[in-house]
Amino acid sequence: MEVDLIGKNSVRFSKAGRKLLHAAVLALLVMLVLPAKAEDRTIRTRVAPIYPEIARRMKIAGLVEVEATVDAEGNVSDAKAVGGSKILAPAAEDAVRKWKFASGSGTAKLKVQINFALN
Repeated sequence: MEVDLIGKNSVRFSKAGRKLLHAAVLALLVMLVLPAKAEDRTIRTRVAPIYPEIARRMKIAGLVEVEATVDAEGNVSDAKAVGGSKILAPAAEDAVRKWKFASGSGTAKLKVQINFALN
């Protein structure tokens, strides 16, 4: 790669250098735009949520999506509802915090769904 300094702060690249720079910028943009593949961890222990009495009386049912932060040992360090009923969300978060996942490399964020159904 041939580099010529022009002025104090500018750099001029050869044709091959410009192509390499364009390829590097494109690769960086692709890495930033595409989401990283979430680590797939199986659930080892699942704790059922306690149906909130107010939700049962109001006949509120449905899915709650929870994002769980799982450490390398498979323990849930944080759980945050990202979708579903706000009345059901705290019960779903509490249940997922008690779950145990398969161990893996480092921390992972996983999305799980909790289904609240009236009997």
